[in-house]
Formats: sequence, C-alpha cells, structure tokens
Amino acid sequence: MALKKLRPTSPGQRFRIAPAFDEITTSTPEKSLLAPKKKSGGRNDSGKMTNRYIGGGHKQQYRIIDFKRSKHNVPATVKEIEYDPNRTARIALISYADGEKAYIIAPAGLQVGATVVAGPGVLPELGNALPLRDMPLGTIVHNIELMPGGGAVLARSAGTYAQLVAREDKYATLKLPSGEMRMVLVTCMATVGTVSNADHMNVRLGKAGRHRWLGYRPRVRGVAMNPVDHPMGGGEGRSSGGHPRSRKGLLAKGAKTRNKNKYSENLIVSRKGKK
Repeated sequence: MALKKLRPTSPGQRFRIAPAFDEITTSTPEKSLLAPKKKSGGRNDSGKMTNRYIGGGHKQQYRIIDFKRSKHNVPATVKEIEYDPNRTARIALISYADGEKAYIIAPAGLQVGATVVAGPGVLPELGNALPLRDMPLGTIVHNIELMPGGGAVLARSAGTYAQLVAREDKYATLKLPSGEMRMVLVTCMATVGTVSNADHMNVRLGKAGRHRWLGYRPRVRGVAMNPVDHPMGGGEGRSSGGHPRSRKGLLAKGAKTRNKNKYSENLIVSRKGKK
C-alpha cells in the first residue's frame, strides 16, 4: 500500500496523509456477505450512556469474514481486493471451486487471480491456511487460532504478523507482534503471510471532522474537568492534576492489569518488552 500527500487546498488537507487505495480492485462489496451494523452511540439497552465519546459516524455495513477457513482442500480464486470500513486491513473476496464465496483478511502481496487453499497438508504459501504442525520453522503467519476450530484471533490488524520459532510435542511457540513469546497448540490454524495495509500506522486524518466520520466524539482531558468529574480535575490555573489516573481512580501508565490466575498464564514463555 502507498500513501499520498495532498496539495494543501484547505486547512484540512494541509497535514493530511491519505492512503492511495492502489491495491483496491472494486468499490462494490459482495451483497451476500454483508450484514447490518447497528450503532449504539455508547448507550446500553436502557438508553443510558455507558461509554463516552462514541456517536455519529458514517453508516456502515459489516463484511462477514471467514476467520475459520473450515472449507478444507478446496482451492479458491481471489476475485477482488476490497476496502473494509470495519477493520484496518484489506479484505479479499475468494470464490471456491464449487461456487461458494467468502471474505478473508488479505495478506500483503496477494493478487487478484491467485489461488489459495486451506487444510492440513497444504503447501505453506501466501494466503494458504494450515495447522501450525505442518509449517516449517521460521514461517511468517497471521490470523492465528488459540482454540482449534475456534477461528483466528491473533495478528489480524494491518501490518501485523507472528513468527513460528519452535515446536515441541503438542505446542508451537510463536513470537507475537508485541514481542511476546507464546505457546499455541499445533492443531491451531494460521494463515501464511503478513496482514496487508502496513502503512495504516502512518495515515494522518488531517482534521477533526474526519475523526467524527469514524464515529468518535471529542474527548475531554481529565485535568480540564472539575474535581467532581475526575480525580485529576480542579486546581488553580493549569495544574498538572497529580499522578495520572483513570476516571475511576485507578492508576494509569504502567500498572499491571493482567490476572495472574488467567488460564493462559502458563502458555506465555516471555512477556512483551522483555529481552
């Protein structure tokens, strides 16, 4: 994916860095794979606002993505590379040999006309999905399952990937995008390649209105509030507000939040950020 710097014909364009969309091959999604997407505006079923700073935004439809790749050993042809408003990555429309269509997360480098296949024993080539036990060590993967048959949950956003670094008995060791080393069952599926749209991290919206189109409302800093509204509020002049805290008073910036008794604690070989 490429980025483009626009001519500063307005203040909103001056600092905008926009995606070029040069890999997109169609602007019309597959109707049979669309689902309605209702927005809550941050309200619960009683109409009470439970999440602040959510609301508005452009109307969207959800694209049904096949995260399980459960149609095994049936080759599929890539028909289109499409934009998905619900995620940072690009998606690919594939058509199986029997005529069924599906959306998958498009790996970087996948082209229209390419053939992808899923299942045990398939070749570890770009876009193919197979169990970790069938992949050579060092393979770059994305869309990784944590439970066999449960669907991909790891490394799904733009530009992310994991690397298969070891395999022993029933577990494979993966180095995740965060740097964490984690064991996953070798029967779990993963897709070969890196997720597309790696330049997403360099996009700059350019103006507040473009942020509103994405469904975000303005966010007020805690130090700008009154003491009744936030632990960091109040004070004379431009006070720092004390130690950074959340609205509920929980310490921010570095406090450990992970439950030590979580079921997956024993599967983590080394934490992110550690050498």
